[in-house]
Amino acid sequence: MLNPLVRAIAVAAPLPSLGDNTGDLDRLKKALAPRLAGAMPVVPYHRLSKVAGRFRAAGFKGAAIVNGMAGGPVLVDFLPQPPPVLAGMALDLGTTHLEATLLDLNTGATLARADLENGQIRYGADILTRIHHAAKDEGLAELHRAIIDSVNELAAELARISGLAVTAIRALSVSGNTSMVHFFLKINPYHLCREPYIPMVNAPDPCLAGELKLAIHPAAPVWLLPSVGSYFGGDLISGVLASGLDQQAETCMLIDVGTNAEVIVGNREWLIACAGAAGPALEGGVARMGMRAGPGAIEHVHIDPATGEIRYETIGNGKPKGLCGSGLIDLVAELYLTRQIDIRGKFRPQAAGERLIQGSEGWQFVVAPGKDSADGRPVVLGQVDLDALMRSKAAMYAILTTLTNQVGVAFADLRRIYVAGAFGRHISPRQAIVLGMLPDLPLATYEPVGNSSLIGAQRILLESQARERSLELVRKITYIELNVNQEFMLRFSGSRFIPHTDHALFPSVPFFDGE
Repeated sequence: MLNPLVRAIAVAAPLPSLGDNTGDLDRLKKALAPRLAGAMPVVPYHRLSKVAGRFRAAGFKGAAIVNGMAGGPVLVDFLPQPPPVLAGMALDLGTTHLEATLLDLNTGATLARADLENGQIRYGADILTRIHHAAKDEGLAELHRAIIDSVNELAAELARISGLAVTAIRALSVSGNTSMVHFFLKINPYHLCREPYIPMVNAPDPCLAGELKLAIHPAAPVWLLPSVGSYFGGDLISGVLASGLDQQAETCMLIDVGTNAEVIVGNREWLIACAGAAGPALEGGVARMGMRAGPGAIEHVHIDPATGEIRYETIGNGKPKGLCGSGLIDLVAELYLTRQIDIRGKFRPQAAGERLIQGSEGWQFVVAPGKDSADGRPVVLGQVDLDALMRSKAAMYAILTTLTNQVGVAFADLRRIYVAGAFGRHISPRQAIVLGMLPDLPLATYEPVGNSSLIGAQRILLESQARERSLELVRKITYIELNVNQEFMLRFSGSRFIPHTDHALFPSVPFFDGE
C-alpha cells in the first residue's frame, strides 16, 4: 500500500460564520486531522500566508498538500482541486552521473526517466580531488552550485518528458554517497578523508526545495537517505532497501561497485558493512578505453580458444567506443583462459599474436580495429589498464574476505549475493570468478538488483515503511573502517594474481602457471 512522502488530501471545511470565528488555517488543520490519524499538521512560517489565502480563495474546499515528515505532517499548500498527477522525483546522486525517475505519487507509476553527467566533474573526476577543491576560498560554493544546477537540469528534463511544469514536482528523494550529500547540502567535507573519517552529519533532516534553490516546487520536501560513515553512504542504505537484505532470515551479501566497492553482509538480525577503493577501474575511471555502461560500450567478450577470434557485444548493438566494466572483466578473463596473459596479469607476446602491438606505454591488445570502431580509433587494452584492473580485482576480493572473516561467515554460508548497479546489471559472475574478483560459488548465488540507489530513492518517495527502515538501518549497521585494517592489506597482497595465490579457493577455475 502506497504511503507517499507527499499527499493531496481532499478537504471540505465548514464555512466561517458569526457563530464560528475559527481562523482559516485553524479551520483547515481541524478538518485535516481526521485524515491524518488525528495528527494536527504544522505550517512552516513562509507558507502561512499562501496556504491560508489559497484555502479561502478556493471557498474552504479543495486539496491540501501535506508532506509526510518524520516529525509529523507538514501542510505546505492548498489547491482548488486535487492535481491529476502528484509528481515526485527520485534521484541517484552519483559521483560521475546522475540518474532520476519521475513518479506519480498517487499510483507509483513511472512518468519519466533521465540521466546526465555530474556537473562537478569539471572540478575533479574523483571525490578526493573535489574535497580538496572544497577547501579553496569559493570551492565548496562552486561544487554546491554545480550539483544544484545539474539536479535542476535533470528535473527540467523529467518535466519536459512528462509534459509537466518543473514546479509540479512536489517531492525529491536523494540517494548518494556521503561526500556527494555534503556537496549537495553545502556542508564542509574536509574531515571525510581524514582520520578518524567522521562526517559532519550522517542523517540530515529533510528540508524544503526552496532552501536549496532547487527548481522544483519550493515547498517540496527533500529527503536524503542517511549514511553510516564517510565511505558508507545513503546509496548503500538504498541498496539494502532495494534488495531486502535487512529482512532476510538467512545470511546474504550486497555488493555495490561504483567509485568505491561497498559491501554489506547480514540478515534481519544483524548487518556489518565496509567499503574500499575497488571501483574506479571498473567504471571507466582508470582504463584508457574505459567508459560508463552506455551505448557503444563493449559489455561482453568471447575469445575462441582454438582460433583466437574475438566476438564482442556492445550496449545498443552499435559500433564499439570503449570498454565498460563488464567488458573489461570479460576480456581479461578470456585472455587468461586462452593463456594470452599470465597469472600476474601480464601479456604473453608469444601467445597473443598479431593483436598485441607496442604502444607509447607498452603492450596494447587490440579488441576492435579502427575500421570497426565508432570513431575510427582502435579499442585497445593496455598493460597499464591490465595492472589497474588487477589492483581493483584484488581489492574487491580482499574486501569481501576481510568482511566475512570479521563475522566468522564462510562464502558458502551465504544464501544470496546481491550485485547492484551497472556492475551487477552487466557483469558475468562466471568471468569475475575466473579473475578471482568474486568468490567461487554456484552462479545461482548471484542476483543482480539493478540501480539499487535509484530503487531505494523511489521507495522513499512511495513508502513510509521504507523511510522508517532507512533511519533504523543507520542504527543497526556496524561499519568496519578498512583504511586502518591490516588484515585487509595482507589479503589484498594475496589477491593480486589470477585467480589467487591460493588456487584452492577457486577450484572451478583452470590453473595456468604462465610457463
